[in-house]
Amino acid sequence: MNKAERCICTFRKKAFWHLSLREYIAMRQQGSALALGLSTMAMTASFVIWSVFSPIAGQIQELFQLSAIEKSVLIATPVLLGSILRIPMGIYTDRFGGKRVFAGTMLFLIIPLLLASFAQTYWLLLLCALFIGMAGTTFAISLTYVSRWFPPERQGFVLGLAGLGNLGGAAASFTLPIVFNRYGLPWVFWGLAVMIAVVTAVFWAGTKDLPLPAKAKTFRQSMEVLKERPTWYLSVFYFLTFGGFVAFGAYLPTFLKDLFHLSATEAGARTAGFVVIATLIRPLGGYLADRIGSRKVLQVVFGGMILVSLTMSVTLHQFAGFSVCCLAAAALLGVGNGAVFKMVPEVSFGNTGAVTGIVGAAGGVGGFFPPIVLGVIKEMTGAYTIGFVMLTCFAFVCLWMNRQTKRMAMAKREAAA
Repeated sequence: MNKAERCICTFRKKAFWHLSLREYIAMRQQGSALALGLSTMAMTASFVIWSVFSPIAGQIQELFQLSAIEKSVLIATPVLLGSILRIPMGIYTDRFGGKRVFAGTMLFLIIPLLLASFAQTYWLLLLCALFIGMAGTTFAISLTYVSRWFPPERQGFVLGLAGLGNLGGAAASFTLPIVFNRYGLPWVFWGLAVMIAVVTAVFWAGTKDLPLPAKAKTFRQSMEVLKERPTWYLSVFYFLTFGGFVAFGAYLPTFLKDLFHLSATEAGARTAGFVVIATLIRPLGGYLADRIGSRKVLQVVFGGMILVSLTMSVTLHQFAGFSVCCLAAAALLGVGNGAVFKMVPEVSFGNTGAVTGIVGAAGGVGGFFPPIVLGVIKEMTGAYTIGFVMLTCFAFVCLWMNRQTKRMAMAKREAAA
């Protein structure tokens, strides 16, 4: 029996599957590619919806006569629900299977999309934005579902590929301003409702679930991973890497319009470039973590973010310098995202959904607060400089914590010896 088969056998015993090892291996080989491909497709479509307000926030601000803070809250609100509910959705994926949970979540999105198309007031639009945030929970669903189809030694690279669903943010930045300018705001939501219905049908027809454990963990049992210190470390790390990715993706159009007076379409295209770079490089982060270890990769990422964020704070009115910094931040954050999620299955074996949900929620919350904070800072000081200084400080904290995890691992090895 080779290494992969021994790993599968161990996992099978822990999960209490009523299936022979040979049958399981055959089933996994037949369905793993489809699980990865269709899950990534579904997550991409969902992330287009999750990112719906950011690319057209300027036009919505003019349409509804919003203040800078109201606009920031509208951009950030979907991120809030999409982050917090990643925790239960990851756990439910472990309990009920990714196929059903994923399809049900996507179908639910049709309701707030249709309601948003008829919104005539800011508060109704904000309520719809809250429930549209359910699209963000598909991150935890997708990664939990895909991780069950592949052995642990391939988790970094495979989960990096699954994370390509973040390209939905780039697609939103590039396409939604065009749809808005040609057809108006209602057609943005109607088009997305039709799209997600079609994607749900394709996903349902093409995927299947692996057999579920005979005895599922309760919600309380799943949340016991909060007692483990590595869960908290990973959450802080992902707060920076994925939170930074989401915050830049959400607020970069505003930066480019306010600081450099670009049009919504031009700002959307450049934001799409940021999202594409950060997303496409994510599998590289997972691959490097597979090869040299996540801690070494994250040390470079956090150190790089300290330098980049400091440089950003002094190039806010220099388009070339700021653009280079954004590209560097996209690469660093994307690599960091892949490296962090390589570590998730190592934290709590057999409870990936809970850890994925918790860490994913931390990352999403990391994308919720910065746009609001930046809006407040802009209103109070007239500039964004303090926001980037705060990012520098947080990156330094993450660098220190990453060094602490290395010392903890060394002490644990010495104690075991």
